Amino acid sequence: MVEHRTPVPPMYRFVANVLRPPLRLLMDYSVRGLENLPESGGFIVTPNHLSYADPFPWAHVLYDRGIAPVYLAKSELFDSAVLGYILRHAGQVPVERETSSAAEVLGRAVQALDRGQCVAIYPEGTLTRDPDLWPMRGKTGAARLALEARCPVIPIAQWGPQEILAPYGRLPRLFPRTTIHVRYGPPVDLSDLYDDGTPSAEACVEATNRIMRGITDELEVLRGERAPAVRFDPRAHGMPLTGDYTRGARPVSRG
Repeated sequence: MVEHRTPVPPMYRFVANVLRPPLRLLMDYSVRGLENLPESGGFIVTPNHLSYADPFPWAHVLYDRGIAPVYLAKSELFDSAVLGYILRHAGQVPVERETSSAAEVLGRAVQALDRGQCVAIYPEGTLTRDPDLWPMRGKTGAARLALEARCPVIPIAQWGPQEILAPYGRLPRLFPRTTIHVRYGPPVDLSDLYDDGTPSAEACVEATNRIMRGITDELEVLRGERAPAVRFDPRAHGMPLTGDYTRGARPVSRG
């Protein structure tokens, strides 16, 4: 049994033990960049988001290395009686998206980092709206947390979960077994943006851009191609920022 760096709630261990066998059955992992993970202390991971299946592979890899990520997860997941109970007792943190209360969870996240935990934030805030599944424009929550906590930020790129479950898909493709490619990038350098006070809006935007660039750089390696020069912005296309934008919608293009 792997010894974890920080205490892991019993519910977390239970869910992990239930999920690990089917994950290994459905997925094969190709992993690079584990040497970029900090040896100790709290840190943030920022994965790209292209499928409801993608929170599991990179976290499975970390868990097997003794790191149990704490997710900042959308509050809607906590509304379910069963799932909400599991998430709360597993020590996960709900976030009210697109509201002022989203900033209030940063204090709990900073405390987790101070305890030496790994905190996971999807900086896009939802599944990418990019028609080619490149990382889209990020939100500033991950950057603000990183600047307040002054801890390492590890960008994570993954490619393959969308083959198991398409964006906003409901029925997974269970066979044949899918190879999930994961890259943990080097820490994003934000040290020049640190301030003694509350991070400025300009610093948060710049930090967000660097984090998204770090994720995209790693994904370019996985995909063997270059991302578009301009990051996709759902606002510019009149798209909702949360929820399933595909229902009754016309196909989206970059033009």
